[in-house]
Amino acid sequence: MDVQTSLNSGPALRVDEKSPDLDNLKIILHDAPKPVVGPGQVLVEIVAAGVNPSDVKASLGHMPHAVWPRTPGRDFGGIVREGPASLIGTEVWGGGGELGITQNGSHARWMVLPQAAVRAKPENFSFEEAGSIGVPFITAFEGFREAGGVQPWDNVLICGPNGKVGQAAVQLATLARARVFCVDYKPSTFLGHASGEVEMFDQSSQDVAALIREKTGGHGVDIVFNTVGSPYFELGNAVMAKQARQILISTFERPVDFDIFTFFRGRHKFIGIDTLALDSVYGAKIFDKLKPKFETGLLKPFPINPAAIYGLEDAATAYASVLRSTSDRVILRP
Repeated sequence: MDVQTSLNSGPALRVDEKSPDLDNLKIILHDAPKPVVGPGQVLVEIVAAGVNPSDVKASLGHMPHAVWPRTPGRDFGGIVREGPASLIGTEVWGGGGELGITQNGSHARWMVLPQAAVRAKPENFSFEEAGSIGVPFITAFEGFREAGGVQPWDNVLICGPNGKVGQAAVQLATLARARVFCVDYKPSTFLGHASGEVEMFDQSSQDVAALIREKTGGHGVDIVFNTVGSPYFELGNAVMAKQARQILISTFERPVDFDIFTFFRGRHKFIGIDTLALDSVYGAKIFDKLKPKFETGLLKPFPINPAAIYGLEDAATAYASVLRSTSDRVILRP
């Protein structure tokens, strides 16, 4: 549908109810009034916003605490239009767990945020690159932080390396000069950026646990970053070294087999990362850590494929593509 806009309104997506499936996403495009900015807030005009799996899952009703109705969208690149004079006109980036879940998010022309949630984007980034970073890098950064950080002497296994969180985790781990192994469910090559060698394994045809034990002289891995959950849980446990940590951010099956004896004898740790609990102010603090590395090229943004940039009128197609395993970072431009 066509949406008429003015300075006092703008196009926005809205979800009013749970969608039945990916082929029938109930995403409404409407002309929304420009939000009123309160004390300590800024009004951001969104130029580009990433689409994350959590955006789509929330539209499918998989996020019990998500409010209805709401505008989806957790990540953004945009321009401050209202707020303190020192911020007006600043090109900003960010992301947060509350955006698009418990309050209106970034899949719209306008979004209100706390001042503390916005940061100037890297000057060498396009808006599309800036709007793509949020959830994947926040998740990867926070996972490694809670695991005690990555050290050059660590062996790291990334499960599901070609998802966007997986690609971010590989960048952070190779930048730290760790030895990085990756496992996928099929024969594949790593599609993202890396600062060092990445050794890929195929779970469908290889004894990955035995290969990793062999390549590490029997030591195993010190950190498992499991971006998928249950399909790799047994493998992750099988390759964990003494005092290893397994980071979990998602899953298919909730109940899994778990060997308590191996867990406590190995002095293992399981770390759960739920970025929905990390608000946009917390995300901005992570961006403070990442920005210098992006500006100097030590970290690189996701490649942006023009074919994966959609207008809001094509949001249903964009959303569905995210859960249908596109290798592209999907972007909306309001």
